[in-house]
Amino acid sequence: MGGDPKINADALKSEIRGALINQKANACPIAMRLAWHASGTFDKSDNSGGSDGATMRFEPESLDDANAGLSITRDLLLPIKAKHPEVSMADIWALAGCAGCEFLGGPKIDFSFGRTDDADGSKCPMPGRLPDASQGAEHIRDVFGRMGFNDKEMVALSGAHTLGRCHPARSGFDGPWTHNPLKFDNTYYKLLLSMKWVPKQWDGPLQYEDEVSGELMMLPTDLALVTDPEFRKYVEIYAADEGRFFSDFADAFGKLIALGAKQEPKVEMTRKEENSAEFREMAMHGSYGALKELFDEGNLDVHAVERASGRTALHKAAFWGHEAVVAYLLGTCKIDPSVKDYNGDTALHDACRFGGKDTPHYKAVEELLKGGANPSIKNNAGQTCLDVAKEYQKEMIVKILQGSVKSRL
Repeated sequence: MGGDPKINADALKSEIRGALINQKANACPIAMRLAWHASGTFDKSDNSGGSDGATMRFEPESLDDANAGLSITRDLLLPIKAKHPEVSMADIWALAGCAGCEFLGGPKIDFSFGRTDDADGSKCPMPGRLPDASQGAEHIRDVFGRMGFNDKEMVALSGAHTLGRCHPARSGFDGPWTHNPLKFDNTYYKLLLSMKWVPKQWDGPLQYEDEVSGELMMLPTDLALVTDPEFRKYVEIYAADEGRFFSDFADAFGKLIALGAKQEPKVEMTRKEENSAEFREMAMHGSYGALKELFDEGNLDVHAVERASGRTALHKAAFWGHEAVVAYLLGTCKIDPSVKDYNGDTALHDACRFGGKDTPHYKAVEELLKGGANPSIKNNAGQTCLDVAKEYQKEMIVKILQGSVKSRL
């Protein structure tokens, strides 16, 4: 996952997960639909539309019938934007689509930051660029071809229908494609081939249902994948080989969400930066020997912080309670224990969250205090290390911190 090194993408995905999956709903399928529809307006002939700009916030795109119901997902993700003003809404929508797939068992999709948010709707694509589910193979090729996709990619992207269901109030269609609409797998293709699909007798638009139970449905665009010979060969491949589907879907979806996007250049690290990153990694794992070897070689900056999190090697060692490494980093490497990470936590804040007396974390706290760590520094939440220890009910650590605070008075 590339892009802005100052953004912790994994942490951002964790927050997105909380917004999408909770006691009220599992909105992963519709998050994928949001990313899909925000990107699928791209026209390669003039580079208009696509995922850059987050233009679905504005009319007329927000009123496009194809986007009915997507305002729910956009609103679910607003708290993420409020907490992370440095990340564009366009990037959040795209990342939420990738994360939604992964959260439901699908492949990890390559993602890069760099999209921007338009200030108004002047660049909104006109309605009608997204696929019409009532059409056939020619329409699919017209719409996807306009974006630059080939037949294989078209069939792979259609596999997203393994998730979610249609709702009459939004698309006019009704029902799920599979029996488990919250599991990303290749069932969609298997059902397309193994079941007999007949027109549904109802008051809505033409759709198909399985002849046996009538519980599952397919759209005209779905059945076009098995009636068209070129499309069908990929349906058969994906029905037989889920791994191939996952790989091809990840490639196609990654290409989709990049349409029209301004991609951040890949950040290349120098050898010194690579060594510094490895040094932090060894500190996290408590690998004293490897750590000392890197330090002795000298081509690194032991004080360097991780770009995405602002954490030093001392933060990482303290968090996992590697007291010998903590002592080495303080004594030999002279790392400043007052450095704050992205949450405003010092290494002492991290160590105070875990363990009791005679545990590695307790000993790490002792080493940090001996090495000059200040227990009165407050993090972004306004908590001192003592506050953190009390919150986590670490009574023995509370006592040693109270003693240290008194000695400083």
